[in-house]
Amino acid sequence: MTGKIEEKGAADGSRDHTEDGTVDIKGNPALRSKSGRWKACSFMLGYEVFERMAYYGIVSNLVLYLTRKLHEGTVTSSNNVTNWAGTVWILPVFGAYIADAHLGRFRTFVIASGIYLVGMSLLTLAVSVPALRPPSCGHGIKEVGCDKPASALQKGIFYGALYIIAVGTGGTKPNISTMGADQFDDFEPKEKQQKLSFFNWWMFSIFFGTLFSNTFLVYIQDNVGWTLGYGIPTLGLALSIIIFLTGSPFYRHKLPAGSPFTRMAKVLVAAARKWKVSLPNDPGELHELGTGESAKSARNRIDHTHSLRLLDKAAVRSGPTSPWVLCPVTQVEETKQMIKMLPVLMVTFIPSAMVAQLSTFFVKQGTTLDRSMGPHFEIPPASLGAFVTIFMLTWTPKGICRSEQWKLPPAKAQLFRIHDEDS
Repeated sequence: MTGKIEEKGAADGSRDHTEDGTVDIKGNPALRSKSGRWKACSFMLGYEVFERMAYYGIVSNLVLYLTRKLHEGTVTSSNNVTNWAGTVWILPVFGAYIADAHLGRFRTFVIASGIYLVGMSLLTLAVSVPALRPPSCGHGIKEVGCDKPASALQKGIFYGALYIIAVGTGGTKPNISTMGADQFDDFEPKEKQQKLSFFNWWMFSIFFGTLFSNTFLVYIQDNVGWTLGYGIPTLGLALSIIIFLTGSPFYRHKLPAGSPFTRMAKVLVAAARKWKVSLPNDPGELHELGTGESAKSARNRIDHTHSLRLLDKAAVRSGPTSPWVLCPVTQVEETKQMIKMLPVLMVTFIPSAMVAQLSTFFVKQGTTLDRSMGPHFEIPPASLGAFVTIFMLTWTPKGICRSEQWKLPPAKAQLFRIHDEDS
């Protein structure tokens, strides 16, 4: 009887390990009962609220600081804001590459967070220390008529701080959400369903932090001072990093799996070299890694699809087995997914150009409006962006309720959210 109980316990212990190849912070196979899921994600959601508050606390009102304090013109300041914002959004491509190919998501995130905090601290000093900020033009003098421009040193420190922040966000932005997804094992149905809810709550935390910036922080910056207005986001970022690091013992980690660009290049080269090879009628005859090999390579297996079948030739067994001649089905499917994303990427160009106006044109236009609410209160110009955030906050809980209460499969739940947004 005792032997049977011990045998069952051992079996249960093995089943307690995740099946997607994730490990704990010490590099051991992750245990379901002690890691991941909502316990780990709660720290990440807390981080995201304060980090988004810090980021949008800077970007929401940046164009006004450039015109009012650095005495730049409207066109110049708008260009500088969009150039910096574009850098913030393009650098995550490199941050994701470094994480996936070399350092791993956790280490990349921690290093980038330190860089991010250095940039925020330097920016706060740049708006606080008298020697680092331009002299005032005087009351009633518009920026276009100001004859006291910022010195090269003052601009260099301010923009240097901004681009240090951009480098930091390049490492944090692509890794924090993917780390959240890693906390749920796709091989466990309940956790796979919870992953969908996580992304709903993720968006909710982003909008909540953004709303705080678009209302409270921009009011502080306009009416109290830029020192406090930038100091609060800096403290918020420091708090967010502390919250994230507190949850370190509970996180599941995926090991670096090599460069995704190299994997895609291998598929394209292998398919091109075998373009005359005929595809088998049965997809099961294509080359694929075994379960053990897949876990060892830190990549989940992806089922074969019938789209872009030309690339399937990379997985046809014929002749040499070099990685540049024969690729597993999972690697081929990863390449297909990236190619399918290219049209989506191109479609976002125009909407992205429109969104950029929220932090430039909308804010400057807001300065020309009558924003008074009574004799002692005036709505900050940058608060006009809060209306967008409020509407997004209104719709996000609906998506959470649908996925939580109806328990729809992830694909169907996503379709319902898209239908709601379209309607």
